[in-house]
Amino acid sequence: QVQLEESGGGSVQAGGSLRLSCAASGRTFSTNAMGWFRQPPGKERELVTAITWSWGITRHADSVKRRFTVSRDKAKNTMYLQKNTLKPEKTAVYYCAAAVYEGSYYRTADTSYDYWGQGTQVIVSS
Repeated sequence: QVQLEESGGGSVQAGGSLRLSCAASGRTFSTNAMGWFRQPPGKERELVTAITWSWGITRHADSVKRRFTVSRDKAKNTMYLQKNTLKPEKTAVYYCAAAVYEGSYYRTADTSYDYWGQGTQVIVSS
């Protein structure tokens, strides 16, 4: 069992910065890929970016611009998401996810991931 918990969400003024953290606990050694998903109001959850745990290789989903920065701290079992100059279109619930299979790094479907955080709301106001 792996537990994931996001933090850092809340209300942000347009032009501000987003800094989210995802703390992993439990059987974290079984995690080989992690990703950030988002769910805008009234839409399906979608992949934003993913990272491999061992090497820290990153990618973005083809459907999003590559303006997010994802990183991880192996010693702290924590993944981060950062973006500056936020726009209202980025308003969404952001989810942290972890996958046992490293190949999930190349997938966009949320079914490719095994563990999920509860999500953190990010509201970007104009």
